Amino acid sequence: MDNPKQFCAVESVRAGDPLPGTATHPERNLLLSWPRRYWERNLRHASNMAPSLVTRLDSLAASGRRVNLIYRRQEPEDIHRILLFPERLAFVITPDRLEDFLEDVQQGHDLAPWAGRPVNNPVMLCCTHGKKDKCCAKFGYDTYRALQAEIAQRELPVDLWESSHLGGCRLAASLITFPSRRKYGRIGRDHTRALLEHEIRGRAYLPCYRGNGGLTPPQQCAETAALEWLARHEINAEALVVEPIPPEQTGEDVEVRVRWTSGSDAGVLVAQCAQREVQRVDTCADLEEGPTSSWCWMVSAITLEPPEVTNASQISCSEKH
Repeated sequence: MDNPKQFCAVESVRAGDPLPGTATHPERNLLLSWPRRYWERNLRHASNMAPSLVTRLDSLAASGRRVNLIYRRQEPEDIHRILLFPERLAFVITPDRLEDFLEDVQQGHDLAPWAGRPVNNPVMLCCTHGKKDKCCAKFGYDTYRALQAEIAQRELPVDLWESSHLGGCRLAASLITFPSRRKYGRIGRDHTRALLEHEIRGRAYLPCYRGNGGLTPPQQCAETAALEWLARHEINAEALVVEPIPPEQTGEDVEVRVRWTSGSDAGVLVAQCAQREVQRVDTCADLEEGPTSSWCWMVSAITLEPPEVTNASQISCSEKH
């Protein structure tokens, strides 16, 4: 048993475990409302699920569709709300038709007969999965309540849910926003207002930013470093593109280019990314065993590429096409 006075999230901070580069998350997601009191340790299982439903959800996950359970106290328990991404569709499904609906999703059938509605507002999931890790119960639920209060008080256009495991228990409180797939960690009550304001504007909130789930870990680190560089130089970038890492860069050190545009101004930032060893515990269940060695990505330097180099690169690209 782990020490009840210890928390992996606290030990992670002490170990110097970085946030950027920890946000990998698949594009295809199915979010299924289910009462939290029934959640089991597995992120998509509940104790009162029929075996056939468990099999169906596992099959969906195996086919590449991540399944998370979500919960809101005010939601009726005799229906299931389902959110699909990247489709950005919301459905209300009765329990007796749930498995039929899931089969249609998995088989790629037309979902029009299920009368889905478009998801227009940002959807936020805050991990409160205490059966997975006690940090998600302690820090996650406190942050969820703070976010909920802020949204209600200011009538913000955000759809907030409690969620099962989002990855990175040691980084609690953890949150992901859809459809952007921006992930956050170590969110405290003092962060909630600014985080919500940034997300409503479609911008990353850097103090808690883990990265964009669609990028690789070194790309996430480069994106964060680029955003920090732009903020220091008071540049409000309207567009940011993280370029793919060339296939020949396969070692422990890679170079990532990040293009930005601000009005008539534009540029390229070049981030030097390297792997670093950290001694950490991944979950509270690992506290008794103690820290083990893990590798994480970090940015050792970031520089603005000279305009003549950027222009030459653009010419080279245009010639290739």
